[in-house]
Amino acid sequence: MASDPLAAIAARAAADKKHIVLSEGSDPRVQEAARVAADRGLARITLVGPADLAGRMGPDIEVQDPETSDHFAAFVTAFHALRAHKGVSEEQAARFVAQPLVFAAMMVREGLADGTVGGAVHTTSDTVRAALQVIGKAKGAALVSSFFLMALPEAHAMGARGMIFSDCGLVIDPTSEELAAIAQQAAASAKTLLDVDPKVAMLSFSTKGSAKHPAVDKVAEATRLVQEAAPDLAIDGELQFDAAVVPSVGASKAEGSTVAGHANVLIFPNLDAGNIGYKIAQRMGGVTAIGPVLQGLAKPANDLSRGCTADDIVQIIAVTAVQAQALA
Repeated sequence: MASDPLAAIAARAAADKKHIVLSEGSDPRVQEAARVAADRGLARITLVGPADLAGRMGPDIEVQDPETSDHFAAFVTAFHALRAHKGVSEEQAARFVAQPLVFAAMMVREGLADGTVGGAVHTTSDTVRAALQVIGKAKGAALVSSFFLMALPEAHAMGARGMIFSDCGLVIDPTSEELAAIAQQAAASAKTLLDVDPKVAMLSFSTKGSAKHPAVDKVAEATRLVQEAAPDLAIDGELQFDAAVVPSVGASKAEGSTVAGHANVLIFPNLDAGNIGYKIAQRMGGVTAIGPVLQGLAKPANDLSRGCTADDIVQIIAVTAVQAQALA
């Protein structure tokens, strides 16, 4: 019987505790999640928020108030050096660093934390912008993209307990080259978080030439690019959803494929398809969707939905910690 992927991630996080900074410490959900994560030993937790939080959170949770932090001056200097080429003055740098998202990202950049989580209050665009400007892309990464970790209930018809859906939250209309990069990033994320050999399906409304359209050509070309760049990666496309995940359909529509019918990483052709797809699985299929989780950054920084619960935040803390372990 396949194990619960969320429980497995939590156990891995607790086995090698990393330091995760939560940028929105004033939010009650974030405070509750910080307490739960600390009590479960998932990570060492720092909250960015008003200094008086320290008395309420307990001695095992650090609080950093940008206005009073010992790190503020050094962060301003570092941020100014980082963004001066964009015309940012030292005075402007101070205003940026005072923002919780930027302050938290600076903690990660300067090696004072291993990863950061935000987005319970701020928009995805604000959260991602801070991560990109401060932490930046990983060396060699073509772009930053996102995925959802999909945790399927026990005895689900799919058989698997964990899958990766990408990109469902960030890149709106990727080119073939961008889609190929997303596929490789998502495969790496599956290996890191689910500890599986990734089987990547490049999704379309066509399977192996059953329809002709430029949108199909884009997916087929992306598949070819990945096969050239990563010949050892199990990837196939273009595949319709049923051909990707249902063994009998995969055998019928894509005979001989080692991926069709057995995919655990699903790459959507654009954000329309990805966002709709993960929400159908979540709301109608009873699947727990964790994310959007960012991939392609130099160090982990993850987003939350503004409708998230404390439990959602705890799960993202564990995911971020395991991502940090992989980069250690």
